[in-house]
Formats: sequence, C-alpha cells, structure tokens
Amino acid sequence: MHNIAAASGLVDLNVIPTAIQGVNIVVSKPVVEPRGSFIRLFCEEELSSLLDGRKIVQINRSLTCKPGAIRGLHYQHPPHAEMKMVRCLKGRVWDVAVDLRRGSPTFLHYHAQELSVENNEMMIIPEGCAHGFQILEADSELLYLHTAAYAPDAEGGLRYDDLLLSINWPLPVSELSSRDQSHSLLSEHFQGLDT
Repeated sequence: MHNIAAASGLVDLNVIPTAIQGVNIVVSKPVVEPRGSFIRLFCEEELSSLLDGRKIVQINRSLTCKPGAIRGLHYQHPPHAEMKMVRCLKGRVWDVAVDLRRGSPTFLHYHAQELSVENNEMMIIPEGCAHGFQILEADSELLYLHTAAYAPDAEGGLRYDDLLLSINWPLPVSELSSRDQSHSLLSEHFQGLDT
C-alpha cells in the first residue's frame, strides 16, 4: 500500500509551548499535491512526551452554528480529570484554556488561540485546566481527543465572563447554554484544583 505521508517526507508534528505549563499548541504541516491534501491530526508516537503514558479513550465532535456562541468553560474534577486535545475541522474558533491548578505559577491565567482549518493547529489542555471556545465563523466544528471518559458527576465549570479571569472574547456573546450560564462566579478564596 502506498503511504502518502512517508512518500512525501511528512515532517513531525511541531509542538509549541505556551506561557501556561502543559498547555501546548501542536502544528501539523499538510502535504498538498494535485489530488488534494493529507494531514496528520494525531500520532501517539510523535506526541508521546506530551501524553506521558496517557491514552486517548474518547473522541468527540461538536458543531456550533452561530458566530459569537460560547461553549464552556468546562473541566472534570479528579479522579476523572482529563487532558484534552482540541482541533478545528471546519470554520474558526477562539479556543481558551484556564489554569485552575492549585499552586501553579499561572493560576487563573488563560491562554487563547485561534484554531482553524487553515492554521492546522491543535491545543493541548492538561488536567486541572478549564476549556472553552467561541465560534468566529458559522457552522464551526471541533474534534476533541480525551484521556478520560466523560463523568457527569465530576464535571465542573466556570463562567465565561468571570471578572477574576477577564477573558477577552473577540465577539459579543450570541448564545450560551443554560448550563454554562448557571456556573457560579469564582470567589477570591478559590484555592484551585488538586491534580
């Protein structure tokens, strides 16, 4: 069988660290040829240093239709805490990771990154960080790879507009689920999550 990746000399997935430890951006380089293109979305071997023994146990896809809509900010409490790998399959999103880890030097800081089909970037969100995103283009789709299964009793969330986070969302908010509206605001006494 012909392997287009091997034949084209596909380069490794390029990992770019952010200011928040464990939050990384992975950039894939597509191979473009007359028939179309090929891109590697995930490789356990190439990302083994980030996975550090974790396994992908669940893969989810979301479709959000209206620009300005926000999903999140979501996380799971230990022992169901998870690493997420998030990639945009269609459209454009403003993807956000918030550090909630107790004792972290970047506690309550966030990293935001535009993810799109064009930039071929994937955000890695480690355990102890909340994740959310805003749709920048209609009918945007995300692919999520998770290292833990969804556990409804362990889910947690933050308000997108929490003043302690001061997240700079690029668009006015057009839609928000009742679940995401119901998250409590953080208190000054919030000490963070143990991971």
